[in-house]
Amino acid sequence: MTGTAGEIFQLIRLGDAVTRIEIIEATGLSRSTVVARIGSLLAAGLLSETLEVGRSTGGRPPGALSYNEEAGVVLAADLGARHGRLAVCNLAGVALVEDEQAIRIADGPKKILNWLGTGFDELLAAAGRGRSAVLGIGVGVPGPVEAGRPVQPPIMPGWDGYPVADEMAARFGAPAVLERDVNAMALGEHRAHRPELRNMVFVKVGTGIGAGVICDAQLLRGNHGRAGDIGHIRAIQDSDVLCTCGNRGCVGALASGAAMVRELRANGVEASSTADVVSLVNAGHAGATHHVREAGRLVGAALAAVVSVVAPTAIVVGGALAEASEPLLAGIRESVYQRSSPLATGELRIFTSRLGVHAGVVGAATLALDHALSPSRVDELLARREQAA
Repeated sequence: MTGTAGEIFQLIRLGDAVTRIEIIEATGLSRSTVVARIGSLLAAGLLSETLEVGRSTGGRPPGALSYNEEAGVVLAADLGARHGRLAVCNLAGVALVEDEQAIRIADGPKKILNWLGTGFDELLAAAGRGRSAVLGIGVGVPGPVEAGRPVQPPIMPGWDGYPVADEMAARFGAPAVLERDVNAMALGEHRAHRPELRNMVFVKVGTGIGAGVICDAQLLRGNHGRAGDIGHIRAIQDSDVLCTCGNRGCVGALASGAAMVRELRANGVEASSTADVVSLVNAGHAGATHHVREAGRLVGAALAAVVSVVAPTAIVVGGALAEASEPLLAGIRESVYQRSSPLATGELRIFTSRLGVHAGVVGAATLALDHALSPSRVDELLARREQAA
């Protein structure tokens, strides 16, 4: 650690050092240097200070430093195949305003990003904040991601290689990060409610199926961002149903919300979306309940392989179909516990997401905060503000 202002800010933000004396001890910097750098952070509004925290030994009483959660905002977006949830969050990741609308990700990047930009501007106005308050942007999309661009996403025609992060950063004048939606969900769930679970798998069961893997408290992204793509594992059930990846009989083609809609309609049941399937299950419809439980068994069989490889202590189930939690969880648990070794499942817990439909935007906000408030970014922000002064 060189002890830049950004590094000092990170110590305070994480709670590792909250007084000047603690910062001096942690960084090895001189008192005058620490005072100057804290002064820059206070002047920029990134820190606040509470005086008279400890007993004074003469002179100025000691004070506790904390980062100012209202010093700016981050923009968060969770884009699915058919929905877009947007939020403006403070620097603690708490949503100030939030909205969800129906979209079609297959409409392509230009149309969707124009909608996204307009939606963010409207939410900023509703929150009483301007673009100058935006410190970072996080966006989750339903496909693999690398270096701020989607990589051959099966259900996102026209998005391959599109510079999503760069375009959003240019529009709002703030750093932007793009992530696979289920990775964002996994991170959001982990940070917000499950920090003790250093090894967990978050499985999204919605229009499509995917998993986000937290390994030793870090996201496991894999090559080209494809880690956890369980929707394209061959299902245990023989089928020639064509998957979006071009293969037949994949878990996503047989157990997703879209597959449930297809099965129900083939049996004369009116359903046009995953939400319709959930409504039928919650209303006690026997056919819908049966199909969702069978979907759980197929997803569980794929997860059993993941359990053997990753050895998580928990599987967290989210996504739109998780709202029909009882039959879905029953099917997943049945397959996981039957198909995994007792050693792997002895401490394994399987439960639904506590964040529910908000997991994606919470995760996107978390990513935006980590990116925008990293030491190097904070140093850049201070430099820009000093030049503008």
